[in-house]
Amino acid sequence: MSTTSTDPEAAALLANVRTSGARLSAAMYDILKTRLLEGRYAAGEKIVVESIRQEFGVSKQPVMDALRRLSSDKLVYIFPQSGCEVVSYTQREVEDFFTLFGGFEGTIAAVAAARRTDAQLIELGLISSRIDALLTSHDPEVRAHGYRIHNREFHAAIHTMAHSRIMAETSQRMWDMSDFLINTTGITNPLSSALPERQDDHHAIIEAIRQQDEAGAREAMERHIVGTISVIRDEADDLAG
Repeated sequence: MSTTSTDPEAAALLANVRTSGARLSAAMYDILKTRLLEGRYAAGEKIVVESIRQEFGVSKQPVMDALRRLSSDKLVYIFPQSGCEVVSYTQREVEDFFTLFGGFEGTIAAVAAARRTDAQLIELGLISSRIDALLTSHDPEVRAHGYRIHNREFHAAIHTMAHSRIMAETSQRMWDMSDFLINTTGITNPLSSALPERQDDHHAIIEAIRQQDEAGAREAMERHIVGTISVIRDEADDLAG
């Protein structure tokens, strides 16, 4: 599942680093994290430092610095003197995470319902319309990738409504883990088959926030996040035949 060719975006980022003087290790971290969150590496897959070093034409140090940060994010595991691999979580651990995550995001949605502005509500609707547009696509890859991007925008907009830096920053790490768990299941184009149902959930969340219904927003959001467990399970069953 790993790639052997440098993405245009990654190449552009490295070129910018070399001209701007930004830290190379930070750029490598962003590149490798994006690959992990998009499922470019499978759970349990070995990450070969030398291959990455050669791909980007960099020394070993910035690659190792990036991998150490990813290890602290619980996305990769570094084996002393023997290498690095993508973390593999059990089904129970995945379910535990989404149960915890659902409660946390439900709390943010409730706060957002109480504190949101009309302008922020309009912005949330605009983001939602981008997801609506994906429903007409017959390309599962376009649906899956588009949903990952716009779904993050949707939930980030709700975090902004909460006007709480500590909530937003804590949630950012949890969203990274969510994307990682979804995209390392081995399922091709995860969640693409469930897009209509996921977007129905979004509409319910928007309506509760519009009505400033804190309890309703909490319930709708928690149901949406925890529901990810059954979507992953159903898609895995379909894959197994």
